[in-house]
Amino acid sequence: MDKSLLVRLCGFPATLIHGDPFVLDRWLWLRSKLPETRNAERLLDVGCGSGAFSIGAALRGYTTLGLSWEERNLRVARERAQLCGAQRAEFEVFDIRRLGERSDLIAAFDLVIACEVIEHVSDDRKLLRDMAACLRPGGRLLLTTPNYLYKPITVDHAGPFRDLEDGHHVRRGYSAAMLRELCEQGQLIVSEFAHCGGLLSQNLCGLQIKLARLHSLLAWGATLPLRAIPPLADRWLTDALHWPHYSICLEAYKPRFSQH
Repeated sequence: MDKSLLVRLCGFPATLIHGDPFVLDRWLWLRSKLPETRNAERLLDVGCGSGAFSIGAALRGYTTLGLSWEERNLRVARERAQLCGAQRAEFEVFDIRRLGERSDLIAAFDLVIACEVIEHVSDDRKLLRDMAACLRPGGRLLLTTPNYLYKPITVDHAGPFRDLEDGHHVRRGYSAAMLRELCEQGQLIVSEFAHCGGLLSQNLCGLQIKLARLHSLLAWGATLPLRAIPPLADRWLTDALHWPHYSICLEAYKPRFSQH
């Protein structure tokens, strides 16, 4: 199956529906933090997957570099960037756990984004410090990660979590206090906490996971018509029922001036 068929037909919006239903939720939050620009600010996408957010940012005027350890994902990302006309998006195979070794990336970016990445890395403190080091003074970190208080969507979401970096989560998630503590390690100032991935998105994701056990195309096809519903009603329904969102969102700022 052509992994980019819908992108050929529909352009960038199709990149947001190839994965799980949370991808769109994360992009809507990211987009609110990425005003359109003509200044070509540099953006680093740490753990970019198949590149949807790098491509989306590039189409808003940012010069983006997406990093991922998986060559297969980046082949898809490069193809989709070309199909979307995102000439400012570039991608590179790289192990983000070694980010601190890349002197060419230090203080080189106006923005760093890391969506659903840090919970996969054992040394989250080092990763946070390394991402902060990639920011120029005045730069911003935009990060999403599972909310520690989420309700498990499947049995696997309840753990157990092992300190083994095999692609699965090494920890349940984060609270605001835990993320604030990490930001202090990178000398970043927390600007805002938010949440995404509400009750409707969680149920839709659960349905997709169950159907995928039968066939991936069945899961994707059955959930596709329902994906327009969460952006319309998820926020108010989740808040009304006091249901925990799946992800916590962080915006943090690197001071322009020395703190000493």
